[in-house]
Amino acid sequence: MTRYQDGGEALLEAFRALGVEHVFCSSGSEWAPVWEAFTRQTVEGRKGPAYHDLMHETLAVDMAIGYALVTGRMQAVLLHAVPGLLQGACGLHGALLSEVPVLVLSSEANSYGERLGLDPGSQWYRNLSIVGGPHSVVDRIAKWSCQVPGIETLHEFVKRAGEIARRVPAGPVYLNVPVEVLLQPWSPPDRRGPVAPPGRRMPPEEEIRALVAAIRAARSPIIVTESIGRRPGGLAALLRFAEAFGLPVYESQATVSCNFPRSHPLFQGSAVEAQRGKADLVLLVCARAPWYPPSQGFPGARVIVIDEVPQRPYMVYQVLQADAYLEGDVPATLQAAAAMAAASGLPGDADPLAVRQASAAEGHRRLVEGWARLEAEAAGEEGISPIHLAACLRKALPAGSMILDETITHGRIVRDHVRPEDEGSYSYVQGGLGQGLGVALGAKLAAPDRFVVLTVGDGSFLYNPIVQALSASRQMGLPVLTVVFNNRQYLSMKMNHLRFYPDGQSVEHGLFHGVDLSDQPDLATVARACGVEGLRIADPAGLPGAIGDAIAHVRSGRSCVLDVHVNR
Repeated sequence: MTRYQDGGEALLEAFRALGVEHVFCSSGSEWAPVWEAFTRQTVEGRKGPAYHDLMHETLAVDMAIGYALVTGRMQAVLLHAVPGLLQGACGLHGALLSEVPVLVLSSEANSYGERLGLDPGSQWYRNLSIVGGPHSVVDRIAKWSCQVPGIETLHEFVKRAGEIARRVPAGPVYLNVPVEVLLQPWSPPDRRGPVAPPGRRMPPEEEIRALVAAIRAARSPIIVTESIGRRPGGLAALLRFAEAFGLPVYESQATVSCNFPRSHPLFQGSAVEAQRGKADLVLLVCARAPWYPPSQGFPGARVIVIDEVPQRPYMVYQVLQADAYLEGDVPATLQAAAAMAAASGLPGDADPLAVRQASAAEGHRRLVEGWARLEAEAAGEEGISPIHLAACLRKALPAGSMILDETITHGRIVRDHVRPEDEGSYSYVQGGLGQGLGVALGAKLAAPDRFVVLTVGDGSFLYNPIVQALSASRQMGLPVLTVVFNNRQYLSMKMNHLRFYPDGQSVEHGLFHGVDLSDQPDLATVARACGVEGLRIADPAGLPGAIGDAIAHVRSGRSCVLDVHVNR
């Protein structure tokens, strides 16, 4: 038996140094050196990441995203050449928008069979190469991409790529590792050990004091947030900060996480535009796209941006209208500002604080009454209303459930009526549609004791690699509940058509293109064919029971697809 020590071992050793716990692979012929290294790890009883074979590239990338969303820790993905990279590109773009670290690798050949004693295979010459190399394909949807030039630099190249991925704004990095590099002999470096984590940056104390002074001087300050809940301790920090100054909290249209408890009297929902002309100080806390149109803003109001990297380099166009920036660790910044308020108190008799709290409480009361009114109306509708479905889910889901959402037209309904409350209880799946199943499975892998739910429209669901994802759920023992808001159409497409042609011929004749999904397969049957449970419900009277049955299936260890036919 030969004990090979080559680029496969160099790669695996770099993964160990980066603290990678899982390697998700959608197989390609270039990875034989890595597979040999993983076998050696198992046979010799060495510590290192777990290896997972998956049947689709998007699924592999999305599981790494879901794992990182829950833990904050970067995982690795192995894809095949350019074709596999293109299949996984939707996931890379989703990771970029989600600002989660993922280390993605694929390969090419650079000798094409012309190097004596090393034949990578004729497939690389015939079909798998691309002018400019695989890294040129993803250089606009990865935070950083490059080719590894040789075995001499492979180990440190991978470590550096991981370090780049983890630093704010975190994101996916891509490495093209040629087959010939992987097959070269490698000697471990003398210095080995874990890669140091990124350091923490904080705004200067004088900037935080200026923030506190601006809040105290304001007549009607508000907070607008989008993603503070994705930072460890972010929700708790925003809660303390808002309470310290009596600040009403709004979530933008682009909200991607649970940022503030929806039951709290300072929570005001998402109608931030109603404060235009009223608010004189707007605090943008991790809000990359706080309003739309971007340049409309809040005339006459001062805008202070609190974010690690306010101007996102991956956004083509971004308008924040900032008067001041506080850049650095956002939860720590909010906690420091709240501590200053607690230490010195508010000026005078603290009446401004009481006035803000009372005003926000009244706004919250109206918000909650509006939710209740909508739910009461929805319960009486013919067929199953999406609002009624969301309200039933809120009442039935186990405490501590984690919701991953890939709905489009029903996204705000999920947030307002399922109503996640706690940090990590809700995350929107960003990027192109068709990634929710993989992200949910990655989240379940990261948090095996939590009940994980994917809410998804039927159009989005059908974009997913359904067979591959449900099979992985069964094979890996990752039970999740998928609730399909099934309206048998691409409603978002229809709404966009109506926006541009409200009185056009399509409306007159009831003839719409790019919309109809009435001929879709029975989703419950598809689920059962993949070895998981599948339920279908269209009767409002049976909805609570169907949700209960679906939850019971998942609790028993089997994923379940609950296909709910909604009336719009």
